Amino acid sequence: MSAQPKDEAGTVSWEEGGQERTAVWRSESGARPPRRIAVADDRMAADIAYKLVCEGTALLWRGDYHGARQLLAALGRRVDRKPPKQGATPRESFHLYRQARTRRARVLGMLLIPLETAPGGSYAVPLRRAPEVGPACVAAYGPAEGAVGELALVSLRELQGVLGAYEWQRKGVAVDALGGERIHPYHGVFSPVRGEYVDLVARAPLPRQEAGGIVAFDIGTGTGVLAAVLARRGVGRVLATDVGERALACARENVTRLGVAGTVEVIRSDLFPPEAAGQADLAVCNPPWLPAKPTSALEQAVYDPDSRMLCGFLAGLAGRLAPGGEGWLILSDLAEHLGLRPREQLLEWIEGAGLRVAGHLDASPRHGRASDPEVPLHAARAAETTRLWRLRRAEDAAG
Repeated sequence: MSAQPKDEAGTVSWEEGGQERTAVWRSESGARPPRRIAVADDRMAADIAYKLVCEGTALLWRGDYHGARQLLAALGRRVDRKPPKQGATPRESFHLYRQARTRRARVLGMLLIPLETAPGGSYAVPLRRAPEVGPACVAAYGPAEGAVGELALVSLRELQGVLGAYEWQRKGVAVDALGGERIHPYHGVFSPVRGEYVDLVARAPLPRQEAGGIVAFDIGTGTGVLAAVLARRGVGRVLATDVGERALACARENVTRLGVAGTVEVIRSDLFPPEAAGQADLAVCNPPWLPAKPTSALEQAVYDPDSRMLCGFLAGLAGRLAPGGEGWLILSDLAEHLGLRPREQLLEWIEGAGLRVAGHLDASPRHGRASDPEVPLHAARAAETTRLWRLRRAEDAAG
């Protein structure tokens, strides 16, 4: 799964030292530029800061960088004093939870950090004890194009996400299905930290015994992890698609690192490869599993309004499968436990697309939220199952 980044362009202005100042506004999450900005430093009390950000005034930090981190943590504690309300149904509880998370992100996103263009197209934070941010920011935003010293503003929360993502990209994520070798996710591309869906692809029976002759599509490849797993299983050719340029670059780098670039071709396409690519013996898709609106670029790998990618995959699958071929739909049933999409609807979509279910494999989630009764929506998370649906064309003989 991939996430296509968004960058809300614009400028912001504020008064500082008796002068009008302006800067570029940077937000990968698509957050709008704040209308009001006040200058803050280590002398500002957390309660005053919280009151200001709740009222819609962003705070431009001019003090010590570690002081900004401490203030962000203090704001987070104040936001969390009011946990999400419980609804009368799981569906209502989910929407209340999403509203609370959106408010939390908005409030915490109001603490801003200056980001300067540095020599060589890099970036720097002009604050005391600020970390080196250049490589991480270049990886997330691309080279800085402005003149040296040109100022941009970014939320501290986003900058922390950029720094954390760069560590994931630099160190990689070990994948059991690849023998412990690592996938290196880019910022904004969904990381395979939830390995159960990868394990399902590693152990599902291939539609043909002669793996070397199989042509496979990996729809929405993201980091390229599923394409790499298929290649390691001996699949002869894999066409991996995505629409995000960052995901495409990430997948290409990963399949090259893993030595399967000769088998996996990464191409830009929405859902299926172009018609000229022909039919596939196997088409694999792990779409976003919750039909809801994403609030950031990374959330697009989890939330998909009206299940667009799921419905698009099912609708186009029968026409792109070779006789006897299979489509592997890897999907969590969390939406069913939350009352967002009933199982009957999914089965109707499968039948309506001219498909039938040839079998399935299940896996239980291994992440901490599934076993921690204190996390929101615990009952639904504890009941969650990730299923690989083996789908075939309805006219193909059972087997």
